[in-house]
Amino acid sequence: MADVLFTNARIFDGSGDAPYRGEVLVQGKRITRVTKSGTGARAPAIGGVTMVDAAGAFLMPGMVEAHTHFAWNNQPSLDSIQRMPPEEHILWCAQVAKTYLDMGWTSCVGAATAKPRLDVVIRNAINEGTIVGPRYLAASQEITVPGGLGDTTQPHLPQHEFAFGAIVSGVEEMRRCVRMFAKYGVDSLKINLSGESITGFPSEGSQFTEDEIATCVDEAKNWGKRVSAHARSTKSIKRCVRHGIEVIYHASFADEEALDMLEEHKKEHFIAPGLAWLINTCHHAGDYGITPAVARGMGYFRELEAAIETMKALRRRDVRILPGGDYGFAWTPHGTNAKDLENFVKLVGMSNLEALLSATAWGAPIMKLKGQVGEIREGYLADILLVDGDPLEDIAVLQDKRRILAVMKDGVFHRAPPLRRDARTEMTRWAA
Repeated sequence: MADVLFTNARIFDGSGDAPYRGEVLVQGKRITRVTKSGTGARAPAIGGVTMVDAAGAFLMPGMVEAHTHFAWNNQPSLDSIQRMPPEEHILWCAQVAKTYLDMGWTSCVGAATAKPRLDVVIRNAINEGTIVGPRYLAASQEITVPGGLGDTTQPHLPQHEFAFGAIVSGVEEMRRCVRMFAKYGVDSLKINLSGESITGFPSEGSQFTEDEIATCVDEAKNWGKRVSAHARSTKSIKRCVRHGIEVIYHASFADEEALDMLEEHKKEHFIAPGLAWLINTCHHAGDYGITPAVARGMGYFRELEAAIETMKALRRRDVRILPGGDYGFAWTPHGTNAKDLENFVKLVGMSNLEALLSATAWGAPIMKLKGQVGEIREGYLADILLVDGDPLEDIAVLQDKRRILAVMKDGVFHRAPPLRRDARTEMTRWAA
């Protein structure tokens, strides 16, 4: 780990202010100095550092992905995701973790895994340095009921061996399930409070009882765990608010009461709508048998329209909307995650600045790292991207790996810029 001084950078610091020219000093894992150019103040000389001359490139905080499925293996069905043998599956997850870091996602929130311990093992391996990947919050499998979203079992096969989700029925089974995942070491429990039309259980349906949901949340709190929910239906959104489920995935069908509830409790919830799944299912899944006509028949066009209107309403009410598009299916492949930011701009009405903040500063609280990540600020962890181009002018530049010139996590370059030796100063420099 070498200390690094970024000079001549255009700094987007995540505060919401306009970018400015300046320098950023990284020492160890943290940012220790941020200096604006042209202020008249002279920064003290630093010896023994690696100097990176950004030559005006865009320097910004690492991005936060709020709806991550490392275990989803770019297949067209839940069953085909789950049936991947565990040995190959853990290697797949490690490869995907590296892909996210390659694309500038330095922090990710697990939104469910396909086998009980995949997320936990990957998180631990990243933390131990065995593999490379973003800082990660590990999730459980999706908790569901018999016949609900995530129950892919066949009547003639043992349920516990071939289930995509963790299937429970009743309060005591729920309690046992939560305790099992807590024992495995997950950071969060995922509960499927609504259906998913592609599986045959409608998106506007809700399958759990109030007692089962309350048991899930109460037991998770007893173990110090967070709860997230797959919640497309109006009923499921309201249940999230009433039961204090912090992370709400999708939230497509929100009536006025649901919007009011979310606004009233906006500091207690995060929304990751997963628009990419809806958009691509409607328009880009024909190769997998889901033509636009089929998608329309499933109700996805109607849900996409509802989701866009809901997100517009939540934005007006200042509710936190974060990127995370349900990537990892065949028509939402891993590595295309930054498309979410373009969707936020084109469909939800966010400015480029808002979209960029949604992927940086707004992501710190969902990672439980407020005051630690999401901004270029003294004392913060050195999760930093150097970008060729200006996302405030063209948010799509973040979709091009070639435009992400450098990725730093915890003060260490995962992808370093091209370096050269400066014979005059005997310091390593780079120029964009």
